[in-house]
Amino acid sequence: MGYQEFISAVTGAVDQKLEEGVCVHLHTITKNNGKERQGITIVKQQINISPTIYLEDYYEEYKNGSDIEEVANRIVHFYEKVKFEESWNGDFLKSYKSIGSRVLFNLINYEKNKKLLEEVPYLRFMDLAITFYILLEAGEKGTATIMVRNEHLKEWGIDKRILYRDSQRNSGRLLPAELSTMQSVVEEMMCGKRCCNLFTRDVRNVVEEDTMYVLSNEIKNYGAACMIYEYVLEMIGGKLQENFYILPSSVHEVIIIPESKSIKGDELNEMIREINETQLDDEEVLADHAYYYDRIQHCIHG
Repeated sequence: MGYQEFISAVTGAVDQKLEEGVCVHLHTITKNNGKERQGITIVKQQINISPTIYLEDYYEEYKNGSDIEEVANRIVHFYEKVKFEESWNGDFLKSYKSIGSRVLFNLINYEKNKKLLEEVPYLRFMDLAITFYILLEAGEKGTATIMVRNEHLKEWGIDKRILYRDSQRNSGRLLPAELSTMQSVVEEMMCGKRCCNLFTRDVRNVVEEDTMYVLSNEIKNYGAACMIYEYVLEMIGGKLQENFYILPSSVHEVIIIPESKSIKGDELNEMIREINETQLDDEEVLADHAYYYDRIQHCIHG
C-alpha cells in the first residue's frame, strides 16, 4: 500500500474509533524549510483547539509489519493523551501588552524559507533569519506556540525591533540556555532520557568527546537560537579561553568545538553538508556550514 492509500485508510479507521461528536480532518502543513507534512487533526465539538498528528512515522510502522487497525489504535491512544479538554481563549492575542512577556525567537535558514518570510516579521542574521513566536505552553503534552505574523504587528502597533528586544529579555527566563558536554548528552540519549538530532557518530570521529559541547534550550526545541542569546557565546568563550566553531547540528541545537581541538573549517563544512543530506529531516536543517566565534571581538563569522 502506497503512502496516499495508507493515509486514506488510516484516517477512515481512526474516524470509526472516535466517540460521537469527534471527527477527523486531513490536511497538509508547510513546516520549516518549506517541508510539507501531512497530518490529521482530531476535532471535538465545542473545543476550538485540537492536536495535529503527523503520519510519516506511523507509515513506517505500517511498512514494518503493523496493520491499519494497530496503527489506528496507536493514533487514538496518542490523541487521548494529548487532547485538550477546554477551549482556548484567543482574545489576549489582540493586545501586545498581554503577550509581550511570552514572545521568543528562533533561527531558521534564510534561503530555504523565503516564502514564509514574506508573511512574518524577521531580522537577518548572516545567512539565517530570526523569526518570532509566542510560547503558550511547554509541558508533558509538548510545546504549544503561535508564530508571529505581519498582521499581528499591525494589530499591536509595534515593529520587529520591539519583538527582538522583548524576546531577548524573555529567553533566559522562559527557555534558559543549557551547555552540556557531548559525553553527557550521548549518555542521556542511550538511556532514553533525551531525543535530539546530534550527528554524534561522525563528529566523535573528528575530536574527543570531552572537548565538545552541546548548546540548546531547556526543552530542546528550536534551541539553536541560544547562539544569539545575550552573553551566551561570550560566556562560552570565557569558559574555553579560546575561539571556537559552532556546528549547526539542527534547528534544535548546535555543537561547540574549541578551535584548537577542531579540524579545518573546510573539512567541517563538508562534514556538515553530508550529514544534513543523509541524517537530518529537511525541516530540521539550519545551515550547511560551521560558524566561528571570535572571543576577542565578541562576534560570529559565517
